[in-house]
Amino acid sequence: MRLILTGANGFLGKVISNYFARHELIKIGRSMGDVVVNLADEIPVLPISDLVIHTAGKAHLVPATDQEKADFYRVNVTGTANLLSGLMRSGLPKYFVFISSVSVYGLEKGELINEQYPLSAVDAYGKSKIEAEALVVEWCKQHEVVCTILRLPLLAGRNPPGNLGAMVKAITNGYYFNIDKGEAQKSMVMVDDVAAFISDVHKIGGIYNLTDGFHPSFKALSLSITRQLNKRSSLSLPFLIVKALALVGDIFGEEFPVTSKKLYKMTQTLTFSDQRARNNIGWNPKSVVDNFSI
Repeated sequence: MRLILTGANGFLGKVISNYFARHELIKIGRSMGDVVVNLADEIPVLPISDLVIHTAGKAHLVPATDQEKADFYRVNVTGTANLLSGLMRSGLPKYFVFISSVSVYGLEKGELINEQYPLSAVDAYGKSKIEAEALVVEWCKQHEVVCTILRLPLLAGRNPPGNLGAMVKAITNGYYFNIDKGEAQKSMVMVDDVAAFISDVHKIGGIYNLTDGFHPSFKALSLSITRQLNKRSSLSLPFLIVKALALVGDIFGEEFPVTSKKLYKMTQTLTFSDQRARNNIGWNPKSVVDNFSI
């Protein structure tokens, strides 16, 4: 099988590359790969393929300017449109897998949200993923390509990016703390489980949330990390003390360790249901807390 993989040099892309290494894999990247192209700026010239896995996108940034907000649209929506245009020129694949995000739901709290929940995101990232999803679904329907969309939460794996990477760094440097008892839960998933699921689902299609099914608390996750680093367990600070720090952070901005917005997210449970993947495809992931290795 010949595969095209965008975002091949990213966190998820590298794991997918390794998983599908026995196949003929065409890697697309902005700086290196079999096809070097910035999808946000141009339509790529591509070989014909059986399966396309589109992981390339912009994330892990809270936009501070209108230009940064516009960049989400340019990378996530225009980049997807350019990829689809390139595939029209090269020849249609049989299967297309798009990596999306649970951010499309636009939620900061909730429990076991399933795929039927309205796509209500109002932030630049979430809105760009909603639009990209719509592009992919319509294109696949029009050209009779089997379409799979994976809505992912926080990814766990070696040297993780984003919030989990920031947590590891904070614990390593000794300035991480839980709030109250750190009981708020968040959905997460092991990155290698996602790669394996693509192999199972791409010929079937559908839209799926993927999680580890355990939805670890901040306390459980921080304990896993401190044990791996041979550190003492993280401190837990009373909510009112952290609230006072957050008010100071509101003055200094997003670079401050805690702001009122960050505090709210850190103290709210937000989990997603992966029951559709379990029922339809046999999704049986590993626990992040038990398997996450720094």
